[in-house]
Amino acid sequence: MARTWKINGRFLGQPLTGVQRYATEILAAMDRLIQQRHPLTDDLAVEILAPERVDSATSGDRFPNIPVRRVGPGSGHVWEQAVLPGQARDAGLLCLCNTAPLLHPRTILCIHDLNTRLFPQSYSLPYRLYHRYVTPLAARRATRLVTVSHYSAHQITAWGLATADRITVIPNGHEHALRWTPRHSDATRKAAGADTIVVIGSPAPHKNVGMLLALAPRLDAFGFRIALVGSLDTRVFQGSGAAATSSNVTALGRLTDNQMAALTGSSLCLAFPSFAEGFGLPPLEAMALGCPVVTSDRASMPEICGDAVLYADPGQPEAWLEAFRTLRADPGLRFKLTAIGKARAALFNWTDSALAWLELMAKLDGMNNPAQLRD
Repeated sequence: MARTWKINGRFLGQPLTGVQRYATEILAAMDRLIQQRHPLTDDLAVEILAPERVDSATSGDRFPNIPVRRVGPGSGHVWEQAVLPGQARDAGLLCLCNTAPLLHPRTILCIHDLNTRLFPQSYSLPYRLYHRYVTPLAARRATRLVTVSHYSAHQITAWGLATADRITVIPNGHEHALRWTPRHSDATRKAAGADTIVVIGSPAPHKNVGMLLALAPRLDAFGFRIALVGSLDTRVFQGSGAAATSSNVTALGRLTDNQMAALTGSSLCLAFPSFAEGFGLPPLEAMALGCPVVTSDRASMPEICGDAVLYADPGQPEAWLEAFRTLRADPGLRFKLTAIGKARAALFNWTDSALAWLELMAKLDGMNNPAQLRD
């Protein structure tokens, strides 16, 4: 008898951020394992359920072995709460992007972070209210929770959303960045260089980009430039009011993956000054591409980056200035961080993470010793 699981495909109609990247890459790796007939996919029937507005043909290109079925009406939270449960009522349900229906009896929910609790000022009021009241209910009703780091798992238990025995840590992977083909735009080519610090992230307060922008005049005095990447989704985030006003700051907005690969590959380093991150995918991507990283010493970053990066206190601008100067002055250090960074990134693998999801699904299906089938 087939083991049947549905997947919450609401993310397919959303802009690609780290959360949607996680869902996409987990399912792409799961799709390959289904094609290879991995033992954990024996008797497994998987289907993505998505709102009607999602282009199922495009989704089919990404997941050729996992069918996509559009069901409606509606979209967003209303679709997720009112339509999805009925369509998945006879199956398990995977929700990989922070939200889940309250009325489904067998759900695995991935909560990436609790940043709305840690930095509420970063988020719009409707977004905060949803995650303040609905997310805890969804977490408590879910059969199991998944999160992307031990740091996030600790936050989930500390805020009382679940006990530790109900949480499985399944991290992000790095291989998607290796598929990027470095390709400059005119803007990224002009912004890149041996003195360029790449800063990625929205101006939401927890991203702490404003600290580096305030430091820009001092960086300019030492010959550094900042290439600022990213934009603000006002439906989710609230900005800090920081602006790129210094002459050594180039605001590039959103870049394609290929442009990002070209920019980081032609610059001094990636700077990631966040106060709070559930995982911190940009440093992992930069390490995979051989770009040195200077990152915050807070939240999940030490767990993910290990000894492969330079750390600085996000509340101490002088520490960041000193890290950039040290990195530029020491080619040997840059070479070392490049090598160690690639090795560190390789520890985080999408296939391993997809296998962890399949193992968890098998356990809930009553399969005996599914861990023995992973290798």
